[in-house]
Amino acid sequence: MSITTSPVDTAVLVLEDGRRFTGRAFGARGTTVGEAVFNTGMTGYQETLTDPSYRRQVVVMTAPHVGNTGWNDEDDESGRIWVSGFVVRDPALRPSNWRSSRSLDDELAAQGVVGISGIDTRALTRHLRERGAMRVGIFSGPEASNGEREQLATVTGAPLMTGAALAPEVSTSEPYVVAPVGEKRFTVAALDLGIKAMTPALMAQRGIEVHVLPATATFEDIQAIEPDGVFFSNGPGDPATAEHEVGVLRQVLDARIPFFGICFGNQLLGRALGFGTYKLRYGHRGINQPVMDVTTGKVEVTAHNHGFAVEAPLGEPVPAPAGPAYGKVRVSHVCLNDDVVEGLECLDLPAFSVQYHPEAAAGPHDAAYLFDRFVSLLEGSR
Repeated sequence: MSITTSPVDTAVLVLEDGRRFTGRAFGARGTTVGEAVFNTGMTGYQETLTDPSYRRQVVVMTAPHVGNTGWNDEDDESGRIWVSGFVVRDPALRPSNWRSSRSLDDELAAQGVVGISGIDTRALTRHLRERGAMRVGIFSGPEASNGEREQLATVTGAPLMTGAALAPEVSTSEPYVVAPVGEKRFTVAALDLGIKAMTPALMAQRGIEVHVLPATATFEDIQAIEPDGVFFSNGPGDPATAEHEVGVLRQVLDARIPFFGICFGNQLLGRALGFGTYKLRYGHRGINQPVMDVTTGKVEVTAHNHGFAVEAPLGEPVPAPAGPAYGKVRVSHVCLNDDVVEGLECLDLPAFSVQYHPEAAAGPHDAAYLFDRFVSLLEGSR
């Protein structure tokens, strides 16, 4: 990414199939590339921007008006903005919220995030739904006037998301501990694959002392904590590249340590059990995705951010393809929009996972009970 402070206001968005949109510069000026994806959330842009799962992605907001509540110092889900670029139709002229300390535009500029505004985000979203997520570039400042061939070459030269190993790039470099609220009940080792701050906070509220470990942590590192359970977080990239993490997870399952995974963690549980994963056409990103818990029949409105999914059969439980040591597995949650696998449950091991974000930052709180389900699993294993 190259950044300048040019006052030039024009910006151009170029997709890898050649389609172009011209708008106004938003945030920093310069050039950025990434995978174009769209987010259907009406609110929660600050949590979206600071979600490490958006590493190397250019996020298109389908809500037309973005930036109304500005930017505050309390709602970040990590220590920085992770998106490669940001696309909005109508940015707020000025923020209006008592917690706001600065504008979205100012924060994007301060963190060097190139964006574009004033384009038809509905047309762009429809294009991505029809053609699928693809590489994209945003060019502003002097680089907005680069030739069309030069801009397209920059976009098509960007790396693909398939085959990308990104979790180590967003993970903590050093372990840290999130203390329990009140009396300590359990100890959990959480592998940070792109963890959001709200996740250990919600576990801490349930009396869990959370030891957050780097993505490179070994099973021996986990054992050293003597945990009651293990958690794998959300994160970016292709799960097929996470051979180290899958190997560690198999050791956790072999040791019969209770396990809970979300998002990337769900995909890694699937791979550890022997299922495949695949790239979705345009993914699920937003805070309004309907999911059914097949164990209860309850339908939840959930927060999502994923472009890959587990390939496992719906319906009756099946033997884990990885072998008899892992027993039977069933798909526990299903997306009602497209039947994508949204959760896995091991019937002969203390392990389960979901593809969505029960920490709901941002998003509805329908799925918060999953943290209580994890606590019940920890209690049962004791």
